[in-house]
Amino acid sequence: MYEFIYMKAEFEPWWMFEDWEDTIIIRETSMNFNEVQEQLREFVLKLREKHEFEAVKKECFYAFWSSNEQVFCEACDDDLQTYHGLFILKDGQPVNLIIM
Repeated sequence: MYEFIYMKAEFEPWWMFEDWEDTIIIRETSMNFNEVQEQLREFVLKLREKHEFEAVKKECFYAFWSSNEQVFCEACDDDLQTYHGLFILKDGQPVNLIIM
């Protein structure tokens, strides 16, 4: 089983903190790898157009962000960057896939 994940959080997707699943905006499952791969590709292209910055880590996690998209953290009394994360899981494990 493959899962396409789009998350939005105050941390990059590769950290996968304990409660990372609470930040999921879209989770699509499929038995077909080509379907989730195409969905990832479409989202990568859309987010590249919309955001100033992009990073890829471990050849599977994509993070996109813009300097003007931040949220204020009262506990730390500072602004935190908002990140848009994309990746694919297979049986709960990240899948290596680079989109050019």
